[in-house]
Amino acid sequence: MADNLSDTLKKLKITAVDRTEDSLEGCLDCLLQALAQNNTGTSEKIQGSGILQLFADLLTPQSSCTAKVANIIAEVAKNEFMRIPCVEAGLISPLVQLLNSKDQEVLLQTGRALGNICYDSHEGRSAVDQAGGAQIVIDHLRSLCGITDPANEKLLTVFCGMLMNYSNENDSLQAQLINMGVIPTLVKLLGIHCQNAALTEMCLVAFGNLAELESSKEQFASTNIAEELVKLFKKQIEHDKREMIFEVLAPLAENDAIKLQLVEAGLVECLLEIVQQKVDSDKEDDIAELKTASDLMVLLLLGDESMQKLFEGGKGNVFQKVLSWIPSSNHQLQLAGALAIANFARNDGNCIHMVDNGIVENLMDLLNRHVEDGNVTVQHAALSALRNLAIPVVNKGKMLSAGVTEAVLKFLKSEMPPVQFKLLGTLRMLIDAQEAAEQLGKNVKLVERLVEWCEAKDHAGVMGESNRLLSALIRHSKSKDVIKTIVQSGGIKHLVTMATSEHVIMQNEALVALALIAALELGTAEKDLESAKLVRILHRLLADERSAPEIKYNSMVLICAVMGSESLHKEVQDLAFLDVVSKLRSHENKSVAQQASLTEQRLTVES
Repeated sequence: MADNLSDTLKKLKITAVDRTEDSLEGCLDCLLQALAQNNTGTSEKIQGSGILQLFADLLTPQSSCTAKVANIIAEVAKNEFMRIPCVEAGLISPLVQLLNSKDQEVLLQTGRALGNICYDSHEGRSAVDQAGGAQIVIDHLRSLCGITDPANEKLLTVFCGMLMNYSNENDSLQAQLINMGVIPTLVKLLGIHCQNAALTEMCLVAFGNLAELESSKEQFASTNIAEELVKLFKKQIEHDKREMIFEVLAPLAENDAIKLQLVEAGLVECLLEIVQQKVDSDKEDDIAELKTASDLMVLLLLGDESMQKLFEGGKGNVFQKVLSWIPSSNHQLQLAGALAIANFARNDGNCIHMVDNGIVENLMDLLNRHVEDGNVTVQHAALSALRNLAIPVVNKGKMLSAGVTEAVLKFLKSEMPPVQFKLLGTLRMLIDAQEAAEQLGKNVKLVERLVEWCEAKDHAGVMGESNRLLSALIRHSKSKDVIKTIVQSGGIKHLVTMATSEHVIMQNEALVALALIAALELGTAEKDLESAKLVRILHRLLADERSAPEIKYNSMVLICAVMGSESLHKEVQDLAFLDVVSKLRSHENKSVAQQASLTEQRLTVES
């Protein structure tokens, strides 16, 4: 065979120049045979012989051998080491020219050759890009889209594969295809040729690649992709096929318009059916599919319109089904159920309805099942749902009466920042009522844990929420006992630091809490306020032109409040506050200007 191959390559060199079609065809057939028997070995010999350069001249539309030459290039380009030599031999330009051929076999082999040269090859893609190959292939897909005979479907599959290899994991080439309008064409292909497994699969892989790109979502949303994918999904029995469709649905469902289209196309019913079928299975594939289906369900509920459509005033079948996941013994369904409730709880109307219909008790039961060595993701999801439900004012009292704070406090010992963060957020949402704030603020274990978390520098969210909850306990309770508990636990320094936060809302909450401390328990807090350098910080806030009006206002209120302490009063005098405050009398904000006058009087009287 090796001798035959060497002879064939020598003969081919001569006949390629003479262009004697019969003997040329015989040589090409021998090469194709050799490639079929040992592709890698034959390709190495072809590369060594220098014959690739001659192929460029043989790729002419007029020759009867053109399809075979393109077929040989397609075969050798299956080898990674042959792709750059194919580009360097100048084969891309004549191959792209052949895309204008009317001969179906020539188009098929040319598409294969270009697709294989582009596979994982920057040089191949770049050459095809420069030669303008992509646009011609997209035009072919458009014009051949409606023809359903097997030969045409094979050609369409090859062309889709070529575009996929051309653009795979290359954002700029994918964006180019999107700009050329490839998405509506591929969606149309999927609709017309959904019976053809190979072509369908190729479309799905192409969608999966393109859907990752943000710029594709708008184009997808303007097609009937949702309808086509759901139609296709309903027909699939095999796990692998469904998984391919899931891989397209997940990135597409990040777009709100497509979420709604998928809901309207009936995807949710398919997902619920999968959950029902797989929930009791312990097969790995089934467990994975249950997770994918329930995760996608939660994702669909992140869109306001799609969520509201499925809520149906709390009477919807989907909403009821999701509720039934919470008492399930399956952790994945518990998680998805709690996350779904958190997503349904994104407007006051839904939250009020859910609390009135006993959802809080379900979530507390779920939390109770996960107190000891519980599932962290389920804890996090259930706390997220409770936090959202606690936002409407009318729900707070009901949730407190139901015992939510007690249920939440069981997780104080958690060492998981995501759980800590949601726990803090839930408590902060609940304590608008004075009684609740007082009760929690006197809970030494809670306050000590808050003070500890105020130092969680690795977890900014936990640190911020702890500070805000400390401040809220004081602001809502207005209680001397709460202030004493916070002082004894070492919380004062954190509130003073919070006054320097980059977030105005946090600065303000801190200043109001500190003013209450100064008004109600100045003697108890005096030393801590002093060592936290409160007066110096207030001076800085008042002198800083960037400070918001409410920060300046509350800083002055606080200055007046701390004057009752001898040591703090002395610090105020030493820092020449009068200069800063008198300038604020002409501040454009009336409240700031008025407070500046009052503060100036106080400073003058007490100096």
